[in-house]
Amino acid sequence: MNFHTTSIRPRYSETDQMGIIYHSNYFPWFEVARTSFLKKRGMSYKEMEQLGIFLPVIEMNCKYISSALYDDDLVIEVWIEMFIGSRIKFHYRILREEKELLATGFTEHVFLDKNKKRPVNLKKSYPKVYQLLEKIYQS
Repeated sequence: MNFHTTSIRPRYSETDQMGIIYHSNYFPWFEVARTSFLKKRGMSYKEMEQLGIFLPVIEMNCKYISSALYDDDLVIEVWIEMFIGSRIKFHYRILREEKELLATGFTEHVFLDKNKKRPVNLKKSYPKVYQLLEKIYQS
């Protein structure tokens, strides 16, 4: 599995009244990890958008196992779980200090043509992008 890690240190503003990281903050952390992963592997979101490709979320999930707290040293692991010509699914694991599993989740995205606002098959319309993502997925 070809995964990428991103470090996050939660800010005080991300906590709830109990001092626990508020549940909705996990999804922006997924985004931080995902965009870093793609950029590190050779294709940033900005480059995709410049080519005319959007990547909206069509499904997302987070399973909370243990609470993250203010100022924890968190690591987010991300990898591509599924990739076909028109969709991609990323899987995530959030760990405290690289050992204690706090949450798992996924986001599924569709490749959308920026101008037509319709799903696009990357293999046909953007073969270079498809080949790059296929290579990442297969490794």
